[in-house]
Amino acid sequence: MTDSSDSLDASQPLAPPLWRQLQLTAVALAAIRGGVSGTVAFDAVPPELRPGVQALGFQVLRWLGRAEALRRQLAKRTPPPAADALLCTALALAWDVTQAPYEPFTLVDQTVEAAKRNPGTRAQASFVNACLRRFLREREELVAATDREPVAQWNHPRWWIERLRRDHPREWQRVLEADNTQAPMTLRVNTRHGDRPSYQAALAAAGLQAVPVGAAGLQLLRARPVQALPGFAEGHCSVQDAAAQLAAPLLLEGLLGGAQGAGPLRVLDACAAPGGKTAHLLELAGPAIELTALEVDAARSRRIDDTLARLGLRAKVVVADAGRPKEWWDGQAFDAILLDAPCTASGIVRRHPDVRWLRRESDTEQLALLQAMLLAALWPLVRPGGRLLYCTCSVFREEGAHQIDAFLAHNTDARLLPSPGHLLPQSGGIARGVPDNALGDHDGFFYALLEKQAPC
Repeated sequence: MTDSSDSLDASQPLAPPLWRQLQLTAVALAAIRGGVSGTVAFDAVPPELRPGVQALGFQVLRWLGRAEALRRQLAKRTPPPAADALLCTALALAWDVTQAPYEPFTLVDQTVEAAKRNPGTRAQASFVNACLRRFLREREELVAATDREPVAQWNHPRWWIERLRRDHPREWQRVLEADNTQAPMTLRVNTRHGDRPSYQAALAAAGLQAVPVGAAGLQLLRARPVQALPGFAEGHCSVQDAAAQLAAPLLLEGLLGGAQGAGPLRVLDACAAPGGKTAHLLELAGPAIELTALEVDAARSRRIDDTLARLGLRAKVVVADAGRPKEWWDGQAFDAILLDAPCTASGIVRRHPDVRWLRRESDTEQLALLQAMLLAALWPLVRPGGRLLYCTCSVFREEGAHQIDAFLAHNTDARLLPSPGHLLPQSGGIARGVPDNALGDHDGFFYALLEKQAPC
């Protein structure tokens, strides 16, 4: 409750007023529109307000295409950025009464209150009020008028929709629909600490229901803060999407047995932050591998250290550019390299709904060039008989299948081993090398496992 009452426990803080949360959500939206990542924009919100604001903000970003189309119906001219962000925030939250977090009338009243209380939007408060009151009166007609606009219907930029339609002609609509849903919370059980059934039982004892996915994953039926997970601080589990959990076993399968008596395998995680796949490799192989984790960004590399410290694991963490081996490589070939290459992140839009609005069509081509450069730089570091696993969290073929087709055409010593290829969000793991429904509800990924053949 937020209204005053003599019976309230004074030790319990009151919930922040909705108008304040809407204000901060609009500020974050304006920052994202200006090119700031959602992570940075929401981190700027006071900690006590952040969970609520981020929840509202994610919903706004998932329905921003519809909101902007409605605003164009309501206003001939685009209002100033701060007022437009506040207006679109309200429209995104209220346009569909079945998904609105509050009653539309409440959202409208509190949005107008937010406009009045902010010096940056006070002059537009009457305009915001007029637009939203008209929206309440004519909601069905206005929504129907925007149904004809693809960006409003699918809530993705037009170029993104067209690229998906071209890349996945049978699945593109399903992918777009999946992008507008909330991603599941999936855990990777640390099998060095215990088995999956035991940890599933520990979750159940804590009132948390989960179902098995993949080889060592558990998907929670309802997301919870990591602090609520039994043994999280002690390293019993990690949060990792089911599709991302494929990387480490794909890279290591068939290699570990050959290492017996020959010393540990030299393994490189070439773009390692935040360290989830690094840790998974170590959980699976332990002392059988000598692992180097490479990250070009010093701040992000510290997240690798934090991840490994929580799990009680050790690796050689190096801050360097994977594309410039002369600056960090010791000249000794690697048995296995994991290249989780920088990409558009088009496969993880459910977790990062800002990505679709931040990316530009030209980004795909630029990132594909970077991916090709990294492949070319790292392939010579693989020993004959060794392997390189190329992966991206992208659903675009330019960053996946097309990238590998071009690589194979120019590297006759490379052989493509059985690999999942493109995994689409919520595809249930229907892909080459992955059993039907084995992964449950997962993000979009691409995997290609390459083996270096010995010279004739």
